[in-house]
Amino acid sequence: MRKTTRFGASVLIAAALAGQAFAQDVAREDTVIFDLDRTIKDPENFNWFTPGTKRMHGAHQAMWEPLFILNYATGELDPWLGESITANDANDQFTMKIRGGVEWSDGEVFDADDVVFTVNMALTNEEISSREAATVRAQVASVEKVDDLTVVFNLTAPNPRFAVENFGVRIFGSFLIMPEHIWAGQDPATFANASPIGTGPYTFTSSATNRAIWDRNDNWWGAKAGFKELPEPKRLIWLETGGEESRAQLMVSNQLDAAQNVSLGTFEAIQAQNPKVIAWYEDFPYAVADPCSRQLEINTTIAPWDNVNMRKAVAAIIDRSQIVNVALEGSTVASDTMFAQFGSMAPFIDAVKDAGYALPPNGDPAAGQALIEAEGYAKGSDGIYEKDGEDLSVAIHVNSASTEYTKTIDVIVEQLNRAGIAAKAVPVENGVFWGEVLPFGTYEMTYSWLSCGSVNEPWASMGRYTVKDVVPVGERSPGFNNTSRWNTEGAAAYSAIVDEMGTKSLGDPSVPGLVAEAYQYLDAEVPFIPLVQSAKLLPMNTTYWEGWPTADNYYNHPFFWWNHTHQIIHNLTKAN
Repeated sequence: MRKTTRFGASVLIAAALAGQAFAQDVAREDTVIFDLDRTIKDPENFNWFTPGTKRMHGAHQAMWEPLFILNYATGELDPWLGESITANDANDQFTMKIRGGVEWSDGEVFDADDVVFTVNMALTNEEISSREAATVRAQVASVEKVDDLTVVFNLTAPNPRFAVENFGVRIFGSFLIMPEHIWAGQDPATFANASPIGTGPYTFTSSATNRAIWDRNDNWWGAKAGFKELPEPKRLIWLETGGEESRAQLMVSNQLDAAQNVSLGTFEAIQAQNPKVIAWYEDFPYAVADPCSRQLEINTTIAPWDNVNMRKAVAAIIDRSQIVNVALEGSTVASDTMFAQFGSMAPFIDAVKDAGYALPPNGDPAAGQALIEAEGYAKGSDGIYEKDGEDLSVAIHVNSASTEYTKTIDVIVEQLNRAGIAAKAVPVENGVFWGEVLPFGTYEMTYSWLSCGSVNEPWASMGRYTVKDVVPVGERSPGFNNTSRWNTEGAAAYSAIVDEMGTKSLGDPSVPGLVAEAYQYLDAEVPFIPLVQSAKLLPMNTTYWEGWPTADNYYNHPFFWWNHTHQIIHNLTKAN
């Protein structure tokens, strides 16, 4: 299909609301339109096992249901397709009970055979490279069916976090179960799954590079089985809006119901023109905390950034407060540590701070320059450091999908240039960023959030930087772990402590001390630089639909590109 050119908002909405896809008339007031912040590169590919945009345009929000959903408000796993999952005393075997009465949208029964089949696809196919598939492959030794509604997972090592890591939608998605009767006999690394089916209350209607359309299945198993009533929306659309200006126009004109992140100024302008638009908080800062705090990734194999003192220099130069105030308009705060600053993480954050490893909110360019000069660099007439006739320079890759990303790197580039490092931003398209730049380590530095993971315990984030995941540049990092290729004696010592931490049960009182002990190596060697807490200012339109998640209606968070969006859709009701 031909890629749609990025026109104004009115042209975009016209393109999405016309043509063969809308032969069946569905009224606007029966339709929910969600913002999509990227182009669908291959609209006929729904193979979520391989990288790219293949599920966040409605597939895992409306069609593929999760087994469980981590409730950020309670910290508990809410059952969905699964009813329970329990560990043995050694935390190396988990037994999952599946909900009865679940059906695929074609009427076939969803049962333990589908779970076992899908897990075995991940275990036996190294070519399927999604983060969730790689995690299952690393953690599961074998899977077996006990009966039609019971599955046992035998792990490669004890892991008290197994359930939430793999099946709980802790961050963005979860390991998704596919229908055995569709995938059997297919090569999971190449099968496009162009006519996908799921167990969710919506079925796939059509897609193009700029939108995907899903229509309600009135024969949905959940309503028949008494699990939940049919959701009220008859149609769901994920629409590529083309950027902040376009999504603002669409929100003002009631042609968009939930928008991706916007700046504070844009949100206030939207709300001034359309008071039906709300956000997480009723007043400033409006934005909801995101579990993926932002950081600067550093490739520790590339000179001069393989020198720890040069990494420390960059860390000293960066002014987090300026990022907050200039790039993010005061909508968040500087990070104290690598962790997302949720209340449940307080014991571990406090342990790091008490050990003296807290991050300063302000930069110290003089300290950074002293470190650079100690490595033999001197400033040239243009104010840029040089050594052996070569300027000290750095290219910082940034995902161009969001103004948050590009604005932040613009600030960092300016800070580094002022201090004498010739920095430049290298914006790349989303698929290139996640498919090539990050996993293969083809960068010097990049803006990302690869410490993402810990929301109620520290191992999920810290475990992403252990030496077991180190691979050469040019080889894919497993699960995007340790893309910095940090592999020193300090990294090995860090890894040993983190591995010990990983055997501890949730709530073990020894864990905060282990966090501080391991953190000394992150502080000393700087394989990445934590920057700011992430906050998303997400406009939600109540003109047609009410029941959006907010701080006052906290049934879960509002990230509608995540796999838990099923909860949001079931909570939406027509506006009065």
